[in-house]
Amino acid sequence: MYALYLASVVGFAVLAQWFAWRLRVPAILLLLITGLSLGAWPAAPSPDHLLGDLLFPIISLSVAVILFEGALTLKLQDLKGIGHVVRNLCSVGVLATFAVIALASHLIMDLDWRIASLLGAVLTVTGPTVIAPMLSIIRPKKEIDRILRWEGIVIDPIGALFAVLVFETVTLSQHSDVLSHSLLAMGKTLVIGCSIGLLMGWSTTQLIRRKWLPFELHKFGVLAIVLLTMTFSNHLSEESGLLAVTILGIWMANQDDLEIDAILEFKEDLSMILISALFILLAARLDLYALWKLGPMVLLLMIVVQFIARPACIFLSTIRSGLSFHEKLLLSWIAPRGIVAAAVSSVFALTLEQQQMPDADKLVPLVFSVIISTVVLQSLTSSWITKRLALRQPNPETILIIGANALARAIGRALNEHQIPVYLSDPAWENYKLARVAGLSCYYGSPHSEQAERYIPQHQIRYVLALSPSRQQNALGIQHFAHLYGEERVYSLPPGDMERKKNRDSATFRSRQVLFGKDVTYSRLRNIIENGGKVKATKLAEAFTWQDFMTTNTDAIPLFILGEKGLVSIMSADNPIQPIAGQIILSLSPAKETVRAENGHQQPTGDAA
Repeated sequence: MYALYLASVVGFAVLAQWFAWRLRVPAILLLLITGLSLGAWPAAPSPDHLLGDLLFPIISLSVAVILFEGALTLKLQDLKGIGHVVRNLCSVGVLATFAVIALASHLIMDLDWRIASLLGAVLTVTGPTVIAPMLSIIRPKKEIDRILRWEGIVIDPIGALFAVLVFETVTLSQHSDVLSHSLLAMGKTLVIGCSIGLLMGWSTTQLIRRKWLPFELHKFGVLAIVLLTMTFSNHLSEESGLLAVTILGIWMANQDDLEIDAILEFKEDLSMILISALFILLAARLDLYALWKLGPMVLLLMIVVQFIARPACIFLSTIRSGLSFHEKLLLSWIAPRGIVAAAVSSVFALTLEQQQMPDADKLVPLVFSVIISTVVLQSLTSSWITKRLALRQPNPETILIIGANALARAIGRALNEHQIPVYLSDPAWENYKLARVAGLSCYYGSPHSEQAERYIPQHQIRYVLALSPSRQQNALGIQHFAHLYGEERVYSLPPGDMERKKNRDSATFRSRQVLFGKDVTYSRLRNIIENGGKVKATKLAEAFTWQDFMTTNTDAIPLFILGEKGLVSIMSADNPIQPIAGQIILSLSPAKETVRAENGHQQPTGDAA
């Protein structure tokens, strides 16, 4: 029975993620429904009975991995460029949210001040895994989108750390000298957590740099280090482990010459598994009667969270920011809570219930109430509110190019010169570096990864062009973005004539290998670029028609058709089009010397000249 239950949790987690993918809704909604349904099923064993004494360490270690994965994306150089608004949200805003929710919880719900304080601290953390898909649907203005995405990334470890410090204060409140004991415990937690995190971060960096840990063991080895860091730090000082793994992640993320892409990709996959299974288990632990017992006053608390705490956080954090009143209103509306709040509160509640602290049993139901209300309410209304406030972005115009090789860079530069925004993506560092040197926006990594959702402006993308020499990269990208945007907005190049005949990829990928024409392949275009070919612009007129262009440019490969307002069409095998006068043809033309050589003309030598 227990084995069946565990297998069912994994199966339901996959189904919930799949339905969320198909319906394009935050996965947390379906995971929550799944968990509550399992918890209400009389025949199902409760997670507490199923896991027993293992429940607390499993939740703790899972939270450690989730926070470590979030910290791996926190680069200090990025923090410098995100503006003072996000910095304020993660400092002044955290304190404002904490104060309002803690005070309201104490006054409205009559909670013990210690539980009220802990509730306020836990609810300072928004859910980046919930915000990303929500923003892709509502498509707010670029500045709003940027602020919300970065707030979710940065506040994840910072808010969790703040909650840990508040928890330390709460657990020590039974001492007669609360202040001195709290300060001593907080200092001990900070010193040990930071020291262990820095030590393990430095040690891990040396293991990877000096190749003492083989590449094949990077993922497994770093996972073991994270778990050991968590447990060892907690052994020295209770609850310092979360701080230690956060510091470990931040240290590794900010080592310029440290290759952690494979580690980060593995941790993203592992975090998805843990988030899915953990959220179902946590929701299954939730007693629906305990939610009902909270009474009608909980609705008033939800109103305070949505209409007082969040606006206070935003308006205090955006003083002298230059944001309009409407922009501040939209920021005040969007702040869904997610898995970190649920998991951290569950860890704290287990400890406090063992200590028989008053109202400790209300902490998790209240956190889940806020998660449910914020995710459901904001998912259903944010798009409409964005439109009403006139803050929705216009139709997307950005072209995402999978690959940043010489061909992709040449096409990207040509489009940029005609004010067509492009965004490149490549997991090869050299290609990424050359793209940035060329002034092109580029993401270092795979565009279909979970981390890419935080950096690539996916709601601004109109078309996706797969121009990577890697068939696997192209196929994964096409499959991913065809679901997001529809097959008619994604294109790919076949790698070459011989490879095309042997192609056994999916039907979706094969059907989109029509970019730039029926007989155009990646290898053919790459050879033109390598031999000095250029992407050129030719404007059509009444005296120089499309037929004239084709007659005089027999070796050119038409790529795009541009008009006065931007991109008109992409040339492809399934979209034959006749450009008209006034439009511009972007085409890839071979170098003249190459054309003559292919036609059998003998080039003059330097001596003959």
